[in-house]
Amino acid sequence: MKLFLRLAINVFALIVVSYLVKGFEFDSLFAAIVTAIVIGIVNTFIKPVLQILFLPLSIVTLGITAFLINVLLLWSVSFIVSGFHINSFLTAVVASIVLTFVSMFLNKLSDKN
Repeated sequence: MKLFLRLAINVFALIVVSYLVKGFEFDSLFAAIVTAIVIGIVNTFIKPVLQILFLPLSIVTLGITAFLINVLLLWSVSFIVSGFHINSFLTAVVASIVLTFVSMFLNKLSDKN
């Protein structure tokens, strides 16, 4: 049950970001659901490997590399999932920041219940 709640929160967060950030778009609700699933898979399996590989560089750059890994993973998901489009790298940067804050807010709300 908790997995479906997290999925719903992530889908809602992605839809909120699509309304707030121009160039971050979904063709349908189904595309948003698939995107949330793919982002979850990427964040579970690929992101930790990249963070370990780039840990020394991330330490030297005071975390900027870790942020760029998030942006590149989000942008790469847009190439994998049909119906999900990010127009530019700058759009991916802004969307990544907004998605982080929206997700944090929604997850805090869900934890209080």
